[in-house]
Amino acid sequence: MTATAQASATLFSEPFRKVPGRWIALFATAWLGIWMAQLTPIQLLLPNQISEVLGLPLNVAEQLDSSRWLEPVFAFGVISAIAGFCALIAYPLTGALSDRTVGKYGRRRPWIFAGVIIFAASLFILGLQSSLLGIGIFWSTSLIGFCVLTAAITATISDQVPINQRGFVSGWVSAPQAVGTILGLLLVTTLALTTVVGYTLVAVVVLVLVLPFAFFLKDAPLSAEDRPAFSASVLFAGFWVSPRKYPDFGWTLLGRILVNLGNALGTTQLLYFLAFGLGSTAVEDDLLLLTAVYMVFFIAAALIVGKLSDRIGQRKVFVYISAYLQGIAALLLAFVPQYGAALIAAGILGLGYGAFMAVDQALATQVLPDSHSRGKDLGIMNIATAVPQAVAPLIGAVIVVLFAHLASDNQPVILNGGFAGAEFGFGALFVASAVFAVLGGLSIMPIKSVK
Repeated sequence: MTATAQASATLFSEPFRKVPGRWIALFATAWLGIWMAQLTPIQLLLPNQISEVLGLPLNVAEQLDSSRWLEPVFAFGVISAIAGFCALIAYPLTGALSDRTVGKYGRRRPWIFAGVIIFAASLFILGLQSSLLGIGIFWSTSLIGFCVLTAAITATISDQVPINQRGFVSGWVSAPQAVGTILGLLLVTTLALTTVVGYTLVAVVVLVLVLPFAFFLKDAPLSAEDRPAFSASVLFAGFWVSPRKYPDFGWTLLGRILVNLGNALGTTQLLYFLAFGLGSTAVEDDLLLLTAVYMVFFIAAALIVGKLSDRIGQRKVFVYISAYLQGIAALLLAFVPQYGAALIAAGILGLGYGAFMAVDQALATQVLPDSHSRGKDLGIMNIATAVPQAVAPLIGAVIVVLFAHLASDNQPVILNGGFAGAEFGFGALFVASAVFAVLGGLSIMPIKSVK
């Protein structure tokens, strides 16, 4: 057996050596860059850019033609949904291809390099766009780069991290999410960066923070004789994982879709909720404070709960609790539409989603059907994170538009600081968020192979 064949033989066994602190530090740093580049546009740059193209800048929302407030909400939803369709294809395809990549640089590293370059270049070009068509095209290519990058980097968890360390390591996927969001928002708002400069900044950041992990990663090569069969039919047939044959994988996937959809419904329209639902005159500052509160609780939950689940060997109970906490936060936003209540909801949501992100990622790595197709199966699992986040703005926009029109009898006017119909529309959105989160928690109950 050749040295490459010997090395590749170990690829399909469960890892038993804990990854060192340096590996975790570079891994966490990479995710910090990824989340800054992904969530700063979603939370701030992209909705602002869309509103500016439509001639409806959010920083002067109180001066706008009140009959047009739904336009940017809906446009943001459509563009996000189109990008979500791209993610639906990119995630499992990248995972499957990385499972079959042969070469001295390993299976995952080439895709990490390719993904970060596509991601960064697309973000830079996105910042230059001045039409909705251009924004839609380059936000979609940005999301494709994000999917290629994260499909490969997530697979390194199941490749190299032992089960009794995965909760803690997965916490370092999720904890940087909140930090990355707040850092991105801080840089853009405090420096008063233009759209072009804001996108350029996050593009540079993702390159600088991801590349060290890619260079450091020791990714054992796959020998040609161990490469799984490759054809279009085999590739696309592999995208289907039978829930009857692998029920725990199916239930985990369903729960992840529902919880992430609930979370995305409650967060991706937040900028518009502040501008139009609460009539905020300092939208970016209010968003920054909400995100800071969310960050504190998110990080604490992600790191503490992830490690606790490793120690006691329990995953499901934490997923239940985290889903229900997200539901409570969404209902608070729905029935107490005030900024003070939103701050409390941000803390509860951070606590719930931080715990969910850490523990559910570890849970997902324990229900994979086949060690030979970890990348592809985790790619499918990652769809349940990226796609709900992408399609939620469209689903949310439909809910907001429908209920806002019902409330305002098709004649929106500014009323009590916010836009008439907006309170009812966003209230319905947050109720939907709570329902999906709770259903996601219930979906974890039938899992049998993991406690």
